Amino acid sequence: MAKMSDLLHVAEKEIKEATVRNAVTDILRNPRITFADVEPKISIEESPAAPKAHHSYPGGLLDHTVGVTILAKHFSNAFSELYGYDVQRDYIIGAALLHDIFKYYQYEWDDVTGGFRQREDWYLQHDFALIAELSHRGAPEYLIRVCAEAHGFNVLATPEGQIVHLADSTDSKFAAKIQDIVYRACIDLERETDGKILAIKAYYEIVKRHSLYELARIAQKEGTKALRAFIKRELGA
Repeated sequence: MAKMSDLLHVAEKEIKEATVRNAVTDILRNPRITFADVEPKISIEESPAAPKAHHSYPGGLLDHTVGVTILAKHFSNAFSELYGYDVQRDYIIGAALLHDIFKYYQYEWDDVTGGFRQREDWYLQHDFALIAELSHRGAPEYLIRVCAEAHGFNVLATPEGQIVHLADSTDSKFAAKIQDIVYRACIDLERETDGKILAIKAYYEIVKRHSLYELARIAQKEGTKALRAFIKRELGA
């Protein structure tokens, strides 16, 4: 499971331009919203990337961030090799590290499911919060621009924004497929036990104990029946 120190290490070692590196590490060292009076309800280390869509487990946000950063660096190499375009890797790495950094402000624990849910008392989506915070802290304009394009809501006018957007989309979709394997096993368990095991609770409980990829490998190597048996055993059902 990824840690904030992993993100900071990448920023410090791989972002060469000092102004970009300083802007990114400033937020990574203090990933708090300072332009508004708001407090998170969960920590960044325990936050999912999303409550349901992908990486929906404690620590999923940081795992997703590492995944996007790795993919973005590979896509940068591919863009340069295929199209001969000299992409600005500092901005790509910086935007990849920061693109979802304030997502944890959007979520809170859900006592009903044992997972997470959207909080209702905060008005900004994470991408808007990031742009506001970068501006508030005086970050370089081009870094703000690339971050603004990372989610595809703005026109993809820069190759750096397109690369980060592609990396984000790729990691999200792949993880969602892996997650679906595990969640479907939990749904089957709910059917097999006539509702004694609830799928949503079983899912959140099992991903707190084992990584999605570890669970999916059981299904890949031994079949979905083996995965169901493993989950049932782990839950003591």
